[in-house]
Amino acid sequence: MKKNQLVIMLAFLFTSMLSFAQQPDTQRIKVKVTGKVVEKISNQPLEYATITLINARNPKAIAGGITNNKGEFSVDAVPGVYDIKIEFISFKVVEIKQKKITENTDLGLVGLSEDANQLNEVVVRAEKSTVEIKLDKKVYNVGQDMIVKGGTVSDVLDNVPSVSVDTEGNVSLRGSDNIRILIDGRPSNAINVAEALRQIPADAIDKVEVITNPSARYDAEGGSGLINIILKKGKNQGFNGTFIASTGIPETYGISANANYKTKKVNYFTTAGYSYRTNEGGGLTNSEYLNPDGSIKSYLDEKRDTKRLRKGFNARVGAEWEITPTTFWTNAINYQKNSGEDKDLINYNNFDVNHDFTGSSYRLSNTNTASDNVEFTSNLVKNFNDKGHKFTADVSISKNNDDSNGVITGSPNFNTTLNNQVQKQFQIQADYVLPFGEGSQFEAGYKGNFNDLDNVYNVNTDDQGNPIQSFLSNTLVYKENINALYTQFGAKIKETKFSYLLGLRWEDSNIDVNLLDTNNFNNKKYNNLFPSAFLNYEISDNSSLSLSYSKRISRPRGRFMNPATNYASNINIFRGNPDLNPSLTDKYDVGYIKRWDKVTFNTSLYFENTTDVFTFVRLQTGDNVDGIPVILSTPINLGREQKIGYEFTVNYTPFKWWKLNTNFNLYNLNTTGDYTYSDANNLVITENFDNQATSWFARISSKITLPYKIDWQTTAMYNGAQKTAQGKNLGQFGANLAFSKDVMKDKGTIAFNVSDVFNSRIMKTETHLDNVNSYSEMQFRKRQFNLSFTYRINKKKTDREKQAPKNENNDGGGEFPG
Repeated sequence: MKKNQLVIMLAFLFTSMLSFAQQPDTQRIKVKVTGKVVEKISNQPLEYATITLINARNPKAIAGGITNNKGEFSVDAVPGVYDIKIEFISFKVVEIKQKKITENTDLGLVGLSEDANQLNEVVVRAEKSTVEIKLDKKVYNVGQDMIVKGGTVSDVLDNVPSVSVDTEGNVSLRGSDNIRILIDGRPSNAINVAEALRQIPADAIDKVEVITNPSARYDAEGGSGLINIILKKGKNQGFNGTFIASTGIPETYGISANANYKTKKVNYFTTAGYSYRTNEGGGLTNSEYLNPDGSIKSYLDEKRDTKRLRKGFNARVGAEWEITPTTFWTNAINYQKNSGEDKDLINYNNFDVNHDFTGSSYRLSNTNTASDNVEFTSNLVKNFNDKGHKFTADVSISKNNDDSNGVITGSPNFNTTLNNQVQKQFQIQADYVLPFGEGSQFEAGYKGNFNDLDNVYNVNTDDQGNPIQSFLSNTLVYKENINALYTQFGAKIKETKFSYLLGLRWEDSNIDVNLLDTNNFNNKKYNNLFPSAFLNYEISDNSSLSLSYSKRISRPRGRFMNPATNYASNINIFRGNPDLNPSLTDKYDVGYIKRWDKVTFNTSLYFENTTDVFTFVRLQTGDNVDGIPVILSTPINLGREQKIGYEFTVNYTPFKWWKLNTNFNLYNLNTTGDYTYSDANNLVITENFDNQATSWFARISSKITLPYKIDWQTTAMYNGAQKTAQGKNLGQFGANLAFSKDVMKDKGTIAFNVSDVFNSRIMKTETHLDNVNSYSEMQFRKRQFNLSFTYRINKKKTDREKQAPKNENNDGGGEFPG
């Protein structure tokens, strides 16, 4: 079996240095051997092909190199007679015997032919792991995961190490939802991020990067880290594409296409898709109401059935233009249009103190939703040399409209609701990278983010539109202007195995939060410095140790600030809090990574100290419906949260037909703080939310190649129980299953998957307040079955562009200099 090309390349470079070092100075005059390697039939350039020069008179004198993205190579060698070998995975070797080289030599065009005998063996070896572990990040390759075929971005994130998605679609990292989600390095422009992630098909995603402790290059937003979703962009020469059709139970249909056409100077790419999805869910809340002396007053059982329908179209069209060999300009337009219907039926059963039935009622909410989003992005890259000296500029302009109109009917009441949101966003960014010396690098940049959101929400009781309660209706005007500057410097310390990266980011925030109906106008203006520091020690070629620190900020957004009230239940309601302040987090991390032949092990011990942390609480409003107290769930700022945790991720390949990866996270939370508020009767209430809790999360994924080349993948996960200041979140188990089979000479793939095999992904909570104890269950989506068919045109299952030698520490911000 051929060796991995990275190993070959390193061996060539190492032996070349040894052999050349042993020769006298008169023999060290070097000449260049150049050429271009292409696929013989299509003439497409082959990137990362290896070139080996073996001196016929001195076999120890070896020179070598690899081709660039144009298939070109340039190898330095001392004059002499050489045997030249050109190799590429799954292609026949081309050898040039006894080539006399006394001056700069151009070998011209070298064509390689596929080796059919090696192809099947190579595909198994060349396939990327679903999860790539790096010292400072984890990279999840979506294309290798059968579980998410026909799914959405939410399904993708729910399979990423360190990440979990709850039943309502909210994303958390290491057990915290205090995170920042990026798409192609830019903040998501969606108003409701959780809903938007359920509208993007998984087929449009190339990979997901999880960065738990980002450097100063990144936005300081996201107390617990960043999740960067990278969209597909074709790179192969000529026309190629992937087309996917899917269907499922409950009723689900989808079709999508991802294609690109690349000429010598321009690469055109596009993604388009249509989906029709139904989600069936449900839940319950069983409550016991208490008298002032703590004795039971009555009981109320609520049972909820939900059905959500979403019809969505998404399209992305763009082009990358090679202006010069060192200058690239990419422009793209993204468009999404979605519509849907939500049906939410709640049945109420009342019981007296003896639990004897006393009556029932119901509440049916029918809501129509519609949204459309358009975004233009532009990216300019200027490379000054091939050593990383470059300048990049990015611009993004977007507009998002999100409307919902609801009719709520019930045995005692009739209500209508209106929620209209319009968001406009403009972002501009410039970054400059200057490597110098040996292993040193300087970076600096600017970013501006300007965001306007208008939100109108009304609740009416009759045809005249008279409001039920004043606090249920409001108009929010939110304006956010953030300007940021950053600089960072990194270097390897000479003659040691240490490297470091030091950075400083400054962000100026000017935010207006205006509630027009209540004449409540607030301006939040502040600026902060965000230092970051990373230290890496290379213990050996296969193991490294790192220490890192960064300061982060979390500004309230989305449902946290949206005053729109979820009024499906008139006694258990949810509402955002427009008066939230940002929270600040100091993050410390000690990481270790070790690689063996079949195992990669990454572990981390981390500590986070957050002030003004966001916390969801249930408050007594002072209102009653038929004598039953109305409870409001809302986010608030608390004093402090300290979190210490331990995490590890393991990739294990016991056999070439079996791959395992697992992730485990154990953490302890210590929250302290009081909250004072006034209820509907102007009664001032102060509640203490001090709480200490320990919880854990585990996920394991197995991928096995069965006979007849059928792939079988299983994923299981468990969220441990966690105590809260007002009760407890109970444990939750889930499992997913998938099978796939390549057909039509590997041009097609049939995949079948089952989400939530045991129908057990149910969020369960216990709540204890002064006048009510309750137990709740919520299941956003019940078990789903999905069948999909993928067809590829001029594109192999494993793209050759993904066979590049891996550079574990040099492909993104915050990495150690190399």
